[in-house]
Amino acid sequence: MMLEKFSVLYSLFTRGRAKWPIAFIVLFSCTSYGQKTLAEQYFSFGVIADCQYCNEVGTGVRKYDQSDTKLEQCVTHLNTMNLAYTVHLGDFIDKDWESFDDVGPIYNSLKMPKYHVLGNHDFSVDDTLKHKVSERMGLPSPYYDFDVKDWRFVVLNGNDVSFHAYPKNSKKYKSAEAYYTKYEIESPKWNGALGKKQLKWLKRVLESASKKGKKVILYCHFPVFPENVHNLWNANEVIELLENYQCVKAYINGHNHVGNYAQKKGIHYLTMKGMVDTEQTSYGTINVYDDRLEIVGYGREDNRTLHIKK
Repeated sequence: MMLEKFSVLYSLFTRGRAKWPIAFIVLFSCTSYGQKTLAEQYFSFGVIADCQYCNEVGTGVRKYDQSDTKLEQCVTHLNTMNLAYTVHLGDFIDKDWESFDDVGPIYNSLKMPKYHVLGNHDFSVDDTLKHKVSERMGLPSPYYDFDVKDWRFVVLNGNDVSFHAYPKNSKKYKSAEAYYTKYEIESPKWNGALGKKQLKWLKRVLESASKKGKKVILYCHFPVFPENVHNLWNANEVIELLENYQCVKAYINGHNHVGNYAQKKGIHYLTMKGMVDTEQTSYGTINVYDDRLEIVGYGREDNRTLHIKK
């Protein structure tokens, strides 16, 4: 388009039909148009998985009491960038209600919009406080969505049906027990599932995005693909739903601290590495283009280019 405009300008000059003021205006318009087009081709956002902080040294690769320092360094770095937002993919804390007081202010010092995904460890608090976790983390609801330009981002709650998100002997805890038995779940009890109500909501969101021509990225704490011990209990049900919508481009999660990646039927399934593991940090930024997602990894996180099928 910009080349065509310059061709028109050249034609006007050669035919003696353009005066300098007019030519200047046309040239300025062409330049401004080109810059605007380039600026709108992409935006970037930050992604963090499994900060999983608590005030304990930890054993093995997990350095729980170092996560606040790593998160602070990460936030300082992300604040130097022009990011549309940053999202944390769950397990913000490892345990204890007081842990939110230590890492919450650090994360909230981000200068761009910030979002949370609920992880299983975020509910490792006293039973009397489990119902307050979403509010404590600043979520509008346990699952929600938001838009950036022509992209829709969908935040799922994999703790919807679970043993850890509800007090023992509560109605929802007993429902999880019934679900686990009825469907003969072999996946560990520290995973979870999307409930029927959330699945219906997800279908409506995807239908809306499809009608509006929006591309979709989903976030969840738990992976669904490839096959892995960390996957949602109803991973296959979720995958089947996603594959019905061409607007779905990627599903990004945490939970499996070593990370993972696979592609299936045009959808990228990316597991980000956990920040809590080892003394080295781990997080990333994602640059969004019309035809690809470019993951820039920091610390242990890998660089990747994920091509998008239109």
